[in-house]
Amino acid sequence: MTHDVHIIGGGLAGSEAAWQLAEAGLRVRLSEMRGSGETTPAHQSDGLAELVCSNSFRSDDAESNAVGLLHAEMRALGSLIMRAADAHRVPAGSALAVDRDGFSEAVTAALAAHPNVALVRERVDALPAAGPTIVATGPLTAARLAQAIGAATGADALAFFDAIAPIVHRDSIDMDVCWMASRWDKGETKDYINCPMTKEQYLAFRQGLLDGEKTEFKQWEKDTPYFEGCMPIEVMAERGEDTLRYGPMKPVGLDDPRTGRWPYAVVQLRQDNALGTLWNMVGFQTKLKHGEQVRLFRTIPGLENAEFARLGGLHRNTFINSPQLLDGALRLRSAPHIRFAGQITGCEGYVESAAIGLLAGRFAAAELRGETHAAPPLTTALGALLGHITGGAEADSYQPMNVNFGLFPPIEGRRKKADRKKAYTARAAVDLEAWQAAL
Repeated sequence: MTHDVHIIGGGLAGSEAAWQLAEAGLRVRLSEMRGSGETTPAHQSDGLAELVCSNSFRSDDAESNAVGLLHAEMRALGSLIMRAADAHRVPAGSALAVDRDGFSEAVTAALAAHPNVALVRERVDALPAAGPTIVATGPLTAARLAQAIGAATGADALAFFDAIAPIVHRDSIDMDVCWMASRWDKGETKDYINCPMTKEQYLAFRQGLLDGEKTEFKQWEKDTPYFEGCMPIEVMAERGEDTLRYGPMKPVGLDDPRTGRWPYAVVQLRQDNALGTLWNMVGFQTKLKHGEQVRLFRTIPGLENAEFARLGGLHRNTFINSPQLLDGALRLRSAPHIRFAGQITGCEGYVESAAIGLLAGRFAAAELRGETHAAPPLTTALGALLGHITGGAEADSYQPMNVNFGLFPPIEGRRKKADRKKAYTARAAVDLEAWQAAL
């Protein structure tokens, strides 16, 4: 098939960009190296938009949460990623979590069936010299292409470490010890499994994290920083005795039905697939070696006989200095026929990655039609995220960022925190509607 746009990478951003272009009537060549005999250190399948870390898209609250607002804006713009996520939702309270296999299969099927998409299983080692291109290879960009990107940008790629949490088989969890509740007992649904710890158990567990054998870094990786939003649990343990108790092991609001009191600390698990047979250890990203993980995590009350569908891991993520290299339409300043999208731009998170893919696809479609596609207002979640990536952040200290209200233009006047958040989302809804009408 002769194509109008070549998209390199079939993750969330590349898949979303391909969908937006195809729905606009443009022909897409979508190149994905998985399925051609190639893989990455983190992927387990050749499905498009595979979720390699958590199965959560985080909060779905569009009234008080920036990522929930981003969900709503993407739905309004016909996002394939959000359509598939909604269709394969699993219980997670106010969060949007998905059956990862069903989600990936839905995205793959939709794009494979689209008459304007040619899905090609191939590894691309160089940036095309001409023709509209979107690079959406994500944080695990293959080495040769990463070198080509470095050569084209004239700058070294930045990088950080990201970690994966373990997944446990539900029938191996002792529910005589554990109980179901909502996330920190917020809301009426009881979507999380809670494993209680006494003070002695918690301190022994923390010491095990500190003493456990960990993955060795290669020499060239030693100065690579962690992303704060996905910190390995043993690194958190190093920061202080109570750091975990105020983080992923926070017991606030979780009354143990056996005692009627809060435990000293709690390990929570969230459903990971539609059948409810797999559960993700929330916040338990780790770089412990696999044998250490099995030994230590089986000391958690209720997980003494845990069987793991996947153990935790660590992978190096690559991203470019987007504020310095990209223009406001995500084009590479030195080669404007090339756009970048997704986590390789330095946005962090599944939804953020897909959102930048959505915008890259729409910008490319408008350009090919000879139109100007205005960027979404900075007061919207889409616009705030795009603005941060393409110039709002300081290039000298650029690091991955999730969408948050700190990226939005301030709301005038003093308000309580909850009211301020609702003011941000109300303003965004009005401005997004006006932007869509103008388009």
